[in-house]
Amino acid sequence: TTAVSRQVAELEAHLQTRLLQRTTRRISLTETGRAFYERCGQILSELDEAESEAAQEMAEPRGTIRLTTSINFGMRQVTPAIASFLSRYAQVKFDVSLSDRIVDIVEEGFDLAIRVGATGAENLVARKLGETRLVACASPGYLSRHGAPASPEDLSRHNCLTYEYALRDTWTFRDGAGREREVRVGGSLNSNNGDLNAAAAIHGVGIALEPDFIVATHLKSGNLVPVLDAFKAPVTPIYAVYPSRRFLPLKIRTFVDF
Repeated sequence: TTAVSRQVAELEAHLQTRLLQRTTRRISLTETGRAFYERCGQILSELDEAESEAAQEMAEPRGTIRLTTSINFGMRQVTPAIASFLSRYAQVKFDVSLSDRIVDIVEEGFDLAIRVGATGAENLVARKLGETRLVACASPGYLSRHGAPASPEDLSRHNCLTYEYALRDTWTFRDGAGREREVRVGGSLNSNNGDLNAAAAIHGVGIALEPDFIVATHLKSGNLVPVLDAFKAPVTPIYAVYPSRRFLPLKIRTFVDF
């Protein structure tokens, strides 16, 4: 304890800043200390990778990947990818957080985010992985009671199920001539989860605008029916997002490539 305390004190004197907050009961990192620790971890990871490359070894990805993604996409698409990746790279571990909010990956210490739509802060690197299309749909029961909208503007007379982090107030469609049709929507249900909105639509609550990876099976089974087929909702890109670094750790680069 004495040796470590002396080394920390020397480091703080060298940096001319406090790294640890000390009380009689506990020791914790200061904000500067946490940032310094995380940056040093990145540097050591890059050094390991540089040494492996300099020795011309077959570098093997290793270490923990802290990843965040949305709940629905994470369960359906990212989980199978992680399972396949782990079967190939035994030295890698994952620490996964599912959330539909836009997580600040730098502030919260994540290595990587998989995002549908907005990428987040400008100081991040975004690599496109694919895309999804939004589908407007409702249950046969709802449509038999209220009729199907013939145009996007008709949605103002329908109960639209809105999503908290996007598509809450405005839905956009493109007509056959390529013109955008933007409409204000609202209804009796707003949520922060696409699966909840899809389930509510199946139960006849209203019309939902959902990514195809959420509603594809329900459309195939007939529990949901697409509406406004002549008006396509915009394609939404899917990105791998990570902090801007000159040397991306091998574990992250390999997983994104995978």
